[in-house]
Amino acid sequence: MAVRAERGAGLRRAARGRAGAAALALALFVAAGLLSTWPALRDGGSHFLAYGAAREGRVTPGDHLQTAYALWLPGHQLARGAAPWLDPYSFQPVVSPRVDFAGWPFSVAFGPLEWLLGTVRGWNAFVLLGFVGAGGLTTLWLRALGLPLGAALVGGLAFALAPYRVAQTAGGHLLAPVSMLLPLALYGVERRRTWRAAASLASIPLSGQVHLALGAIPFVLAYALVRGRRAAAWSSAGAAVAAGLLVWAVSLRGNEPERPFAEVERYSAHLGDFLGRTMHEFERFVLLGWLVPLLALAGVLLARRRDLAAVLAAGVAVPVLFALGSTTPLYEPLWRTVPGLGSTRVPERLLPIACLCLAGLAAIAVARLPRGWMVALAGLAVVVDLRAGVELFRPLNADEGNRAYAALREQPPGR
Repeated sequence: MAVRAERGAGLRRAARGRAGAAALALALFVAAGLLSTWPALRDGGSHFLAYGAAREGRVTPGDHLQTAYALWLPGHQLARGAAPWLDPYSFQPVVSPRVDFAGWPFSVAFGPLEWLLGTVRGWNAFVLLGFVGAGGLTTLWLRALGLPLGAALVGGLAFALAPYRVAQTAGGHLLAPVSMLLPLALYGVERRRTWRAAASLASIPLSGQVHLALGAIPFVLAYALVRGRRAAAWSSAGAAVAAGLLVWAVSLRGNEPERPFAEVERYSAHLGDFLGRTMHEFERFVLLGWLVPLLALAGVLLARRRDLAAVLAAGVAVPVLFALGSTTPLYEPLWRTVPGLGSTRVPERLLPIACLCLAGLAAIAVARLPRGWMVALAGLAVVVDLRAGVELFRPLNADEGNRAYAALREQPPGR
């Protein structure tokens, strides 16, 4: 009885410890979201939090509107008893209803938010929850990797506040929320939850982010093989490839644009862009921070598992090299030969992998600090490094009461 009592007390203490850690992580990443969206957040009750130039008295066009529509649509379709994966409105009546890949999987979260809060507040809540998801899932992965809580939280902050990820969030691109599926896949690999790793990785192409999947599939495969998780490696890669082929067959086959390489040249980053804090071109805003790459370099040198460090270092180097696009002699031959890559025009779209690997390596370095106050100071330094001088969100006008929407509600679907 005494043994059982002691064991029960230990379990209760462990549960309280887990609850406390979860509460700390939640508070930390909510604060990161508030910090990133401030001061635009002051108008978050009536304006979209997004990137763009506000226009007096007019709705500001932007990808946030398109993304909010794609995330709203599945719930709307279910409410009317229709297939949630079909879009019966866009391009009507010229084409047949098309598959809405962009609704997977985050319409599950956005739908209730939009129903409870309305489109504008629902979108803004979704933006803030993106910081919680990115930071929290990165922390879970790093804890599963064996890092202490403090270092894992610093790594979560580094990924949640990564300027490229934040810029894509502000731009309304699904690339930002979909990027949190990367640490979720790695968490599944570490915990030997093959189904979780496979579902997370397959959801990247299923969400329509096929470009990111071109880098995510080999990265997760290499990571899982290095960690000795062969079942997770091949199952995840196979599921993701199958998902990518499904997206290609349903929506891309026969419709793949023949892009001139000049479009890639327009969006290719330069080396200086990786250190620049001023946004001159939205897609070329590829700042990785100044301190975080140094911490990541220290993580490579201090890592006990050299093979793990090598995979994470490659996860930084390859996307960064690809982001340079036409400024290197390597990208154009790859762009013309790698299946699927020739349909892309923004070579930076693999950078979420680099942001995650930088966060992981930085956390490995922070884990070697001998004192808790040093870890806390490192976390504060990471926040200052990634946030200083980077203000991406603007309060953009919304007009949910526009007469055009009322007219649409009075018409049959598709008009």
